[in-house]
Amino acid sequence: MKNDWFLWVCSFALISLVLGLGFSKKTYAETNTVSSTVVNNTPPTANSPAINIVNSDICKSGVSGAIQSNVIGFSTGVTITDMNCERIKLARSLYSMGMKVAGVSILCQDARVFDAMYFSGTSCPYIGGKIGQDAVDGWMSEEGQKLIPEGSVVKAQFQKTQTVNEPTKEGDWDAIKDFGLIALGMLLIF
Repeated sequence: MKNDWFLWVCSFALISLVLGLGFSKKTYAETNTVSSTVVNNTPPTANSPAINIVNSDICKSGVSGAIQSNVIGFSTGVTITDMNCERIKLARSLYSMGMKVAGVSILCQDARVFDAMYFSGTSCPYIGGKIGQDAVDGWMSEEGQKLIPEGSVVKAQFQKTQTVNEPTKEGDWDAIKDFGLIALGMLLIF
């Protein structure tokens, strides 16, 4: 009997161990494999040309761009000339050489400057170096109106006054034809 308690304890420990291992969470060896491919060379890339314009006395700016796909790439670059910058530099050079009328004439090739000069009461110089009232008369002539820069408000006003002064033809059907074509077009669309 003395040894019975020892048998009971050993039996209980053995049964507990078997049951504990049998009903416990089964663990397996887990593997986490990361596969990677090593590329020995870089993929093709379209590189845009670097267009450096460092001198501030040049009226150009550089623009470049590139696009790349898996197979082919394209890259380009251009310089853009700023005409207004060139016009200002030319006028400044002429003015510094004492040719003030020529400098103002260069600036008057811009429609904004032409309008500002006209509306301020100081007309741009006309062909032959005419200034003052002679220049105003020159610009108001039919030939002078053709020389006014495109986009000028003054040119648009001159053209409006010419169209108002033109006699209208009696029986002019252009407006009615236009209306009919627009109405027919809208009818076909809807």
